[in-house]
Amino acid sequence: MHKKTITVAGGGPVGTLLAISLARHGYKVGLYEGRPDSRQTSIYQGRSINIALSDRGWTSLEKVGISADIKANAIPMYHRAIHDIDGEISKLSYGKEGDAIWSVSRGGINERLLDIADAEPNITTHFEQRLVNVDFNTASAVFQTAGEHEVTVDADYLFGADGANSKVRRLAHNLPRFSYSQTYMPQSYIELNIPANADGSHKLEKNALHIWPRKDFMLIALPNNDGTFTCTLFLNYSGDPSFEGLRERSDVEAFFESNFPDAMAYLDRPVDVFMEKTASPLFLVQVFPWSFNRKVALIGDAAHAIVPFYGQGMNCGFEDCAELHSLISQYEHDWDEIFPAYENARKPNGDAIAELSKRNFVEMSDLSGDPMFQLRKKIEAKFHAAHPDIWTPLYSMVTFSPEVPYSEALHVGDVQQHIMDQIMQLPEIESDWDEPCVMDQLYKLATARL
Repeated sequence: MHKKTITVAGGGPVGTLLAISLARHGYKVGLYEGRPDSRQTSIYQGRSINIALSDRGWTSLEKVGISADIKANAIPMYHRAIHDIDGEISKLSYGKEGDAIWSVSRGGINERLLDIADAEPNITTHFEQRLVNVDFNTASAVFQTAGEHEVTVDADYLFGADGANSKVRRLAHNLPRFSYSQTYMPQSYIELNIPANADGSHKLEKNALHIWPRKDFMLIALPNNDGTFTCTLFLNYSGDPSFEGLRERSDVEAFFESNFPDAMAYLDRPVDVFMEKTASPLFLVQVFPWSFNRKVALIGDAAHAIVPFYGQGMNCGFEDCAELHSLISQYEHDWDEIFPAYENARKPNGDAIAELSKRNFVEMSDLSGDPMFQLRKKIEAKFHAAHPDIWTPLYSMVTFSPEVPYSEALHVGDVQQHIMDQIMQLPEIESDWDEPCVMDQLYKLATARL
């Protein structure tokens, strides 16, 4: 069989994983990235940008045979550590014992994937080549080099894996019947840092995702292997309080001291960093179609940029790659079949995780610190342990059940929410939650509706 050629525009984690998968199916792959090679030039400006990998991401990496390489540098987080306003910490498990989401460095995972790609004879990587144009009829692309020279690259197919601000997607706006929406969240964010102790150990519990929920805003912290934590402050762009409203140093100091008093003992120059940085917006992108003329397709954030509140952005992108990996074999390299099957399989799931991610901001910033919400989770966990065939909590479906599509998790989760709303209205639920009658009523409702 003639080895067909595929261009992958975007050398981030999703684009690089896609390139590896395609190469292992026998395709000649050109992987093009507009930025310099981060293994030689620091493009992250000293920052350790974290992401959370969960079972969907690991399962997708396993399908391509590279999960062990990545897990070696990942830190398991077994629960949320909820910091209340008085500094008291409560723990909220993510799932059953042993379930964890994993903190990984975005730069670290990208560089490891690039190393694996470099070892693939079918992949050629090109850095500092910025995409300028795409011919959606032929999959030919024009890239501009660092020296401003333009290079035309011909291929049989092209994938836009170039992120939330995808150039391939922007070029597709000129095509007929291309639907596109971009929605901004009220929140924006900045990244802060908690340094390591002098001996390199962590100042906070290492195997937890730390959250300071404050209803309309929150601070989170994910652990790094060097003893530091990467922190993110999510705060409304406008209003009170907001990035727009907090301009004076005295107001910023008061904001941190009153809302995150225990974190102030750990954070590295939070007021200075807040004053120096420009907050980044949070937005969602939804498009259709995801493929064009059976020649060009979008993947990862280029097709479905979401907000980070479920920790599923990269997991969803990796799942896109795994779906394609399977479809190539299923349809025996017939791309006239693969492209429509890919977008029909993944589009509903991209939409579902976008909706779930929006909703989860409320859970993280507001509900996670509410004793009644924690009780609700405790009841669900007990019922799941007794009847795993009937009830898997929504978070576990999304995070620890890669066999459950996001779209199914969304649907089942909505039914579960209505059931739990009824359970939480039972008289004396706070004292009687552990009684058999509560479990019996939950069993009756669940078997009738699920």
